[in-house]
Amino acid sequence: MGKKTKIGLAAAAVGAAAWAGSKAFIEPQKRPQKAVLDYRHPIVLAHRGGSSLAPEHTMAAFDRAAELGVHGFEIDIRMTNDEEILVFHDEFVDRTSGSAGRVAEMTLEELRALDFGYHFVDDKGENSYRGKGEKAVLLRELLEKFPQMYINIDIKDAPDTYEGSLVPSKLWRLIESMGAEDRVVVTSFYDEQIDRFNLYAQNRVALGAGENEVRKAFTAFNSQFGHLYAPRADVVQIPVKHSVFRLDSARFIAFLDRLNVPVHYWVIDDKEAMEKLIGAGARGIITDRPDVAIELISALEEKRQ
Repeated sequence: MGKKTKIGLAAAAVGAAAWAGSKAFIEPQKRPQKAVLDYRHPIVLAHRGGSSLAPEHTMAAFDRAAELGVHGFEIDIRMTNDEEILVFHDEFVDRTSGSAGRVAEMTLEELRALDFGYHFVDDKGENSYRGKGEKAVLLRELLEKFPQMYINIDIKDAPDTYEGSLVPSKLWRLIESMGAEDRVVVTSFYDEQIDRFNLYAQNRVALGAGENEVRKAFTAFNSQFGHLYAPRADVVQIPVKHSVFRLDSARFIAFLDRLNVPVHYWVIDDKEAMEKLIGAGARGIITDRPDVAIELISALEEKRQ
């Protein structure tokens, strides 16, 4: 046996011993249960209120989704020029209104003057909400109108912008002032924004996983040291695929579920895809078609009874 072979075998032995030792003495660190995520069945979150059925992030969309019986809304927030927290996805208003401009450079009054039903096209190919008075919605208004709803809040303003530097603290103050700690989840693609928010919330609000946290979870799952992974999120919300990696395996879902971290998938509008994910263990479906999802969940519940 050559010297290099002996060194390789020794290194492998050390690695195996380290794995065995950590496996024997380190217990996986589960996340504490958060009230908003304490449910026994798969849930439906209307993506931006259900943007295939009504103009996204408008009261028309939220009202319709609520009538369908969704469990909650998946929304985005941005800060206006006068530091109001707006329920809105894009950096600019161009795609969803009959106007143009950057949200962070516009006041709430200016945004309220826009028609956010302008570009919506219904299933008949018509602009059925144009001119119907669908205005911008504040997060405060949404929390007030739907006190029973799980509201998933995605911070869109980047941490290196002025508005992004303010959002985490202002969001916490709003949630705290409304006593909404147990009915919201706060998340962002920016892990830094989640961390900043939690500096104020101190784990009193359920947190979603940012891009880096999802990457850590998936890497841990695919390694021999998954038992060392300590999640920093209370829920993971992901697409079924990222780049070349499939994120929808039953084993990955079970790995996170054992850590008390449910997995939700977005944006799922196809009934068969929804059913497949639920069968694999998904605990939530984020969809633009809440009508399809609610019908499926209801049918699955009937089968179980």
